[in-house]
Amino acid sequence: MQRPVESEEAPLEVIDDLAELLAILPDEWREHLESTADLGDLIEVVCDLGRSPEARFPDGVRPLSDEPVAREDLERVGARVGAFADDNRAGIERTLHRISALRNRTGAIVGLTCRVGRAVYGTIDAVRDFVESGQSVLLVGRPGVGKTTLLRDAARLLADDLDRRVMIVDTSNEIGGDGDVAHPGIGAARRIQVPKPSRQHDVMIEAVENHMPEVVVIDEIGTEAEALAARTIAERGVQLIATAHGLTLANLIANPTLSDLVGGIQTVTLGDEEARRRRTQKTVLERKAPPTFEVVVEIHDRDRFAVHREVAAVVDQILRGRTPGPEIRVRQADGQLSIEKPAEPEPVESVADRRPNVLKIYPYGLPRDRVERAIHNLGVPARLADEVSEADVVLASRTVARKHGRRLEALSGRDLRVHTAASNSLPKIEQSLRKLFGRRRLDHDSTQALREAETAVIDVLSAGESVSLQPQRSAVRRLQHELVGAYGLLSQSVGREPERHLVIHPRGADAAEALQPPVGEGVEGSSVG
Repeated sequence: MQRPVESEEAPLEVIDDLAELLAILPDEWREHLESTADLGDLIEVVCDLGRSPEARFPDGVRPLSDEPVAREDLERVGARVGAFADDNRAGIERTLHRISALRNRTGAIVGLTCRVGRAVYGTIDAVRDFVESGQSVLLVGRPGVGKTTLLRDAARLLADDLDRRVMIVDTSNEIGGDGDVAHPGIGAARRIQVPKPSRQHDVMIEAVENHMPEVVVIDEIGTEAEALAARTIAERGVQLIATAHGLTLANLIANPTLSDLVGGIQTVTLGDEEARRRRTQKTVLERKAPPTFEVVVEIHDRDRFAVHREVAAVVDQILRGRTPGPEIRVRQADGQLSIEKPAEPEPVESVADRRPNVLKIYPYGLPRDRVERAIHNLGVPARLADEVSEADVVLASRTVARKHGRRLEALSGRDLRVHTAASNSLPKIEQSLRKLFGRRRLDHDSTQALREAETAVIDVLSAGESVSLQPQRSAVRRLQHELVGAYGLLSQSVGREPERHLVIHPRGADAAEALQPPVGEGVEGSSVG
């Protein structure tokens, strides 16, 4: 159904700094554009050597001159912008404009695309409730649809209106603008610039370890190493607002490089009885882990959004051959939203849910996705209960337990245990589950060793080369083996005590041969993904 949403939104405020972009163009091109009535709708200026320069608008392409582009034109424009980085992108200082170069085989510039960058204040209001909730939100959509614009406005909203510590990982200076001083469109958010696109995953981890943000904003997650870095950040309790390559949630599920963002996909072999019960084949696809992002927003155009909330449940439905509809949000001309809500997806039972002695936990006042992630991280035999009547234990934060003591007492009246967590952060929920399952808390050395292994896994996935870790005692090495195996990589312990340590290898036949133990040494806990 559709319903109007109460809104006091003013019309969207747009800052495009068009004068700065026009100033870098040759005089004839600039004068032609300045005489255009709809200049505010300009998308980009394209100039290729030997061809007429063109201006691209939403309604089509318009020539800027009858004269073909000369090398002098390209050199004049290139001299007025910042330096081109390894990704052949440059910018104009303190603006959001992007100038991208085409080069010939010898490296000379033979074409330029001068794209207009705009800060649009209020565009995030269409999905503001999800951003404010603390959930991690992933934006997908075709190029040019406005993903980066939404990221920028989300960073400003979180930093200025909600006083959160926001760190932007700015790979091509598209979010915060060119130059050392960020564009005012990001508000009070801070940004860390990425020297090379290939190092984005390293800088993502650096942003969290060095600057302690509450929110990390990332544009264009596109590699397996970046997807793993995003999961590592989310598992430390940091909110993520990001974009990824892909048009829809279904695209992400089918993409082996990025599927980890929505939980990852694994092949599971069912028993005969289970296959008959499901009326399916014995080999099925299932979600491997909790999603890194709790909400996925498909941007159809600048005013129409398809929102998948409860991503874990939606992915489970899709893997079972069902197609749950997203929530459709449309921004009207007057600034109000119309929202069409889908039918609630049916719960899907996984193979893991049918294990014996699985503790059913009902989260009370705690984010369900965070509790599910804590269960996955610890590997404890538990799953979430959808109803209190199905649960073996209620898990609540101490603050909620104090405020709703009577309600919890009523729940406990049917011999239901109530267990508390110090707060709703991921580390505190994990700490509570360790106590609930009688697990010994990892000491400081173990925590540091696992963080070292996480970083090494990212390096191996990115560079395809083996990485050696620091020496650790046997118990800690086994934890590292488990972590490496979870990501489908190979690991072995080499050397003699007290210098025995892990080596992490990439996938492939050569790495498999590397797992053969040296003469006189055994391979302890090797994992092959």
